[in-house]
Amino acid sequence: MADERPETAALSGDGQWMPVCGLSQLISQTIVCVRVTGVDLILIWSEGRVVACERICPHEQADLSLGHLSGGRLFCPRHAASFDLRNGRISYGWPSRPLRLYPVRISDDQIWIDAAAIKSPAT
Repeated sequence: MADERPETAALSGDGQWMPVCGLSQLISQTIVCVRVTGVDLILIWSEGRVVACERICPHEQADLSLGHLSGGRLFCPRHAASFDLRNGRISYGWPSRPLRLYPVRISDDQIWIDAAAIKSPAT
């Protein structure tokens, strides 16, 4: 189940990679909501790896943090479609663009996200 309060990340010294969540926290919660450069995202622990993606479903704008995981896929809480967490592709037959995925790295039990890859809707 997702944490209801998004964590807000601050830029690191290099201005590109931002710490967003502890790895142990994500593993224990499976889905964590974060906000990076004004954009709401979710971090997902799936099949032994971290995935960062947009929080809102590109098909029906549902909150994907309320979805469920199975077999490396994130299922939307509003409809039967799911997204492949390796490439963002929606399940066959659904008229939607892929889910946006963002680069992450792990260092010292901290998950970092590439802020330069995220486009804020305000900009």
